[in-house]
Amino acid sequence: MSEIKLTTVSDELIIDKIYLIRDQKMMIDRDLAEMYNVETRALNQTIKRNENRCP
Repeated sequence: MSEIKLTTVSDELIIDKIYLIRDQKMMIDRDLAEMYNVETRALNQTIKRNENRCP
């Protein structure tokens, strides 16, 4: 089994990555991938496979 690394991300870092676009709060996929320590491509694949979990 692979080992899972846990990393703490500060609230300020997350808040700085939230953008207001057309009156909706959004995060850029590149920023989310960086926070989860995965490639952007892998994050997007996961979201496509789990659309009901990732609005």
